[in-house]
Amino acid sequence: MPEAQAMQQHLIDPEVCIRCNTCESICPVKAITHDSRNYVVDAQKCDLCMACIAPCPTGSIDNWRTMPRARAYSVDEQLLWDELPAELGPDQLAEMGVAEAPAPAEPAASSPHHDTTGETAFLASSYGSSVPPWSAAHAYTNLYGPKAQQKSVNVRVAGNVRVTDLGHDYDTHHIVLDFGTMPFPVLEGQSIGILPPGTDAQGRAHHARQYSVASARTGERPGYNNLALTVKRVLQDHQGQAVRGVASNYLCDLQVGDTVEVTGPFGASFLMPNHPGSSIVMICTGTGSAPMRAMTEWRRRLRHSGKFEAGKLMLFFGARSKEELPYFGPLQNLPKDFIDINFAFSRTPGQPKRYVQDVMRERAADLGALLADQDSYFYVCGLKSMEEGVLLALRDVAQQAGLSWEVLGTALKLQGRLHLETY
Repeated sequence: MPEAQAMQQHLIDPEVCIRCNTCESICPVKAITHDSRNYVVDAQKCDLCMACIAPCPTGSIDNWRTMPRARAYSVDEQLLWDELPAELGPDQLAEMGVAEAPAPAEPAASSPHHDTTGETAFLASSYGSSVPPWSAAHAYTNLYGPKAQQKSVNVRVAGNVRVTDLGHDYDTHHIVLDFGTMPFPVLEGQSIGILPPGTDAQGRAHHARQYSVASARTGERPGYNNLALTVKRVLQDHQGQAVRGVASNYLCDLQVGDTVEVTGPFGASFLMPNHPGSSIVMICTGTGSAPMRAMTEWRRRLRHSGKFEAGKLMLFFGARSKEELPYFGPLQNLPKDFIDINFAFSRTPGQPKRYVQDVMRERAADLGALLADQDSYFYVCGLKSMEEGVLLALRDVAQQAGLSWEVLGTALKLQGRLHLETY
């Protein structure tokens, strides 16, 4: 085989990956796919644009193997892996006709995605930043995991409370985990991995599931080494078929005193600014409220201590109904001069459907001013289906305010001012 047929094949490490869907959602050429077990890269589609590298919270995406192009690992092969294959040695490559390994790919310059007609396509995920705000605190990542010195840590359940109304199908829990004396520093916007006990249908240990931290950096209870999660019990898949989510049902059924196996923390970009004069716009649905709760609580504590300045907090929170909205009661009690809360309910009897993007357009004047302010930061978290609608609303608001979205969208990304975390 000619040397020119050698390639650096892009692979995802199944031992480290927490199946957060970030890579698949951001890939402009749809080269990344997954099944119930693994996320994988299709070598026939990947154009080495490197858009997926920086946003990955674990680094599992940044793996390469020198392969003859005709012998590249297929998608079907990768879906069966429990670990990455070993690097091929020089002798093995020489036997395959590869005389010298090609140089590793370099990240391509960020640019809009073009569809097959040559027209620029609006790809919402391409506007999400992979760099944190300039004033964000330093984030510790991957302290515990498959490739770390200690693979996981066992922590105690200190609390488990339902935070949606009883009598409704939408069952969401606020779960507090106590780390005791085990070091586990986390910031608002980071996530952890939960390892459910048991094995899957093939007899393999369950992989870690990712959950955003819902508490401030000083703990759910200040001064205690603990954190909180917001977990919705999954009882059906995206097609409406009855399933029981392995990790969500396990977590929702935990009792105080039980122990949980945890990895992480993960994420170094979806972080809030530390600058006390900065403004934060939070846009979320359902359990996407977890990092927003964390940011709001940290700002509330700063305000109580007198360290909170003129920065604004705006929240756009969507759900089918108020009964399905986690933390609805506590949100109602927050001072109006502290946080500007805007609800959007899509299934209220006798009322028209309203989504977060609809309410954002209603508040265009306020959002336009914040988009123009370099000390304002925007965070989007929730179902993948909300992402495009929210970004189109931001584009419309910007244009209504006389701002160029082409210029602004690029600036929001490069300056760490717009962060997307959808699933």
